[in-house]
Amino acid sequence: ETEPLTSKKDVSDCNKGEDCKENRLLVRNPKSALRLVEDGNKVHPSQGDKGEAAQISNGYSAVQSSAPCNGMGELMELEERETWSKKIDFLLSVIGYAVDLGNVWRFPYICYQNGGGAFLIPYTIMAIFGGIPLFYMELALGQYHRNGCISIWRKICPIFKGIGFAICIVDLYVASYYNTIMAWAFYYLISSFTAELPWTSCTNPWNTGNCTNYFSKDNVSWSVHSVSPAEEFYTRQVLQVHRSEGLDDLGGISWQLTLCLLLIFTIVYFSIWKGVKTSGKVVWVTATFPYIILFVLLVRGATLPGAWRGVLYYLKPDWQKLLATEVWVDAAAQIFFSLGPGFGVLLAYASYNKFHNNCYQDALVTSTVNCVTSFVSGFVIFTVLGYMAEMRNEDVSEVAKDTGPSLLFITYAEAIANMPASTFFAIIFFLMLLTLGLDSTFAGLEGVITGVLDEFPHVWGKRRELFVLGLIVVCFLGSLATLTFGGAYVVKLFEEYATGPAVLTVVFLEAIAVSWFYGITQFCNDVKEMLGSAPGWYWRVCWVAISPLFLLFVTCSFLSNPPELRLFEYDYPYWTTVVGYCIGTSSVIFIPIYMVYRLIITPGTLKERILKSITPETATEIPFGDIRLNAV
Repeated sequence: ETEPLTSKKDVSDCNKGEDCKENRLLVRNPKSALRLVEDGNKVHPSQGDKGEAAQISNGYSAVQSSAPCNGMGELMELEERETWSKKIDFLLSVIGYAVDLGNVWRFPYICYQNGGGAFLIPYTIMAIFGGIPLFYMELALGQYHRNGCISIWRKICPIFKGIGFAICIVDLYVASYYNTIMAWAFYYLISSFTAELPWTSCTNPWNTGNCTNYFSKDNVSWSVHSVSPAEEFYTRQVLQVHRSEGLDDLGGISWQLTLCLLLIFTIVYFSIWKGVKTSGKVVWVTATFPYIILFVLLVRGATLPGAWRGVLYYLKPDWQKLLATEVWVDAAAQIFFSLGPGFGVLLAYASYNKFHNNCYQDALVTSTVNCVTSFVSGFVIFTVLGYMAEMRNEDVSEVAKDTGPSLLFITYAEAIANMPASTFFAIIFFLMLLTLGLDSTFAGLEGVITGVLDEFPHVWGKRRELFVLGLIVVCFLGSLATLTFGGAYVVKLFEEYATGPAVLTVVFLEAIAVSWFYGITQFCNDVKEMLGSAPGWYWRVCWVAISPLFLLFVTCSFLSNPPELRLFEYDYPYWTTVVGYCIGTSSVIFIPIYMVYRLIITPGTLKERILKSITPETATEIPFGDIRLNAV
């Protein structure tokens, strides 16, 4: 039995010109509230305020909603949400988001750092039992509830709404340093428009006496103190780290990099300011162009002398590495950073899908493409590492002294510079890096934009362009520290602490909230409504137990053994670990803060407050032909 949804005002008849039908059919009156009588066979419109609380049979209250009507089994008309123009727009956007700079430079150097082929084992395990199930879960959540990362929690478990705010802070941190790496690539791109690439010789103003060009025709011996011209161009001309003493003395701001970053943010703004219908077209270029270039570079790398040495190092596993906790931590961080659950992007992108879109198939296709791209990129990188080792007469493990972006901006740039048609290859390579980064930036900012606009529709709903402009300005100002002469040290610090542990914590709590509070049965029923079939036992077990346990293990391992940071010749002081933890905590802290806030503002006893805080407060509108069913 269900008690009537009451209203303070008397029930009135249908106004002239409005459609009223019996037997639970549509009452076309978006300004009125609906109520169900006990027999459930008649629907009566009333003029009560929208979202007014009313008692229902399970003892909870139907609390305020932004929808025109509330209740169980109600049918209503809603304003249509923006959707993707084509299915391929969505797929390319998700692939472009997942396949980013991390696949080309982060995965190879982490694989390189953790024993080559041995790293593929924990990476695959974490993908199968952690990354892909959570990737699928976020797509399903976003598509069913059709909300961004903040407001969606009203329909799942309101007390965890702080997760949405934490996600937005993490996305802002990523935008603050990720786009700076693209600014470096843009600087390289501009510098490539010359007959002779500037990082091929040791006769430039920024070169030192240690500069050694072992590609020259003269007999050159490589010593311990030798530095390649590509490394000096990267460190002394682009980054200018020699003008900084470290994090305690970052030095001035590089105006060249500032202009590069300003141009990048300008491109980003005009790509996303109108919504997914415009960004969905841009990704046709930014998501497909990198694959053409990767194929060209793979073929070229395979023909280089010594390439087999790099491939052998890449594929030969060091089984002892599997006993090291940091290898598993890096594997989990890489799969989550690459696939992208926990950043709110998948929720945002999926929320613009049609309700019955096959998100299960989308999850498998896009995550597989992402992981295969990472694996193939490893061959692209390691063939060149083998080539460099052959030229220097060293082991592959000794080729790259610094990990991270230096593999691209030093090792790869140097290899390209000594290929035939080096200018052409340099231009398309760094253009590829830009396109890889741009669609990931589109996605990260869209996660914040959709989250905020869905949470505050009355404030920003009709002012998207203005909000996006303000967001871009905030991200640009937040990036100023990374544009200094010591900005590379800041980028490294943010990369290690601002995203990794925070994202792992967010995804862990998200999995717990959905599986244990919202309920795995309810979630699987939601998926069944969209796809026609419920997820199997493998997905249920992963969501309920395996994925959260993996995430908990990795998070605790990171916290108990923080990484010792080193970049170039600079060893990070101990106090940077404290700063790093503060940066990581500054986003996650919103989760417990909102929990306390939620319990304080909710009326009733402590038990009643907790029950109300973990009960969905807003109905989810389910498409039913030309109308939508409001399901509680």
